[in-house]
Amino acid sequence: MIQVDMLSKTYRLGQVDVPALRGIDLKVNAGEFVALAGPSGSGKSTLLNIVGAIERPTSGRVAIDGSDLGLLTSNQLADLRAERLGFVFQTFNLLPVLTVFENVEYPLLRRRIPVAERAKRVRAILEEVGLEALSDHRPAQLSGGQRQRVAIARSLVGNPSIVLADEPTANLDHQTGLEILDLMKRLNQKMSVTLLFATHDSKIMQLADRVVELEDGQVVRRPR
Repeated sequence: MIQVDMLSKTYRLGQVDVPALRGIDLKVNAGEFVALAGPSGSGKSTLLNIVGAIERPTSGRVAIDGSDLGLLTSNQLADLRAERLGFVFQTFNLLPVLTVFENVEYPLLRRRIPVAERAKRVRAILEEVGLEALSDHRPAQLSGGQRQRVAIARSLVGNPSIVLADEPTANLDHQTGLEILDLMKRLNQKMSVTLLFATHDSKIMQLADRVVELEDGQVVRRPR
């Protein structure tokens, strides 16, 4: 599903080159729940952004279902993000002027899906995350946990094969974080969607099928 080979990313800050990733190799199979663990600055978010076709690597290769992202045009990458990838962020990234229904529907608009089909998909995924009764509310009327449920619904409404989540429980209290994790694990199993998380949350690591630890932009091979 996801194949990463010798991936490196270097940022230029003034006159200084700052390496964020150093020769990452990673394979994630279809349907897996994989946690990217490590301290701040270890390269977790950078790796997610490159796998999600948001950033380009300095060198190396990323392939999604065998398609080399480095060979795709900007339009093809946009289509890939819209049709095959879902994103969940710690800050929710909801549009405050839109209702819950409209926020979840938003990714479907550029795909020219008919109105009736869009409504059917949105209602179905809102029911899955337990928010069907709040579809007319706006983000300011919701709790943090409810906003993250909206973000999860938005990430899944397009039936992606992969969901990338960057610290999805970081801004939530302990109990709400557990509820969000249980929800995502259930949806992972029910919908067979591949989940790749960046986290330093031990609860996510316990639920994951596999933990990949990063340190200073490299995968850490701990002795067993």
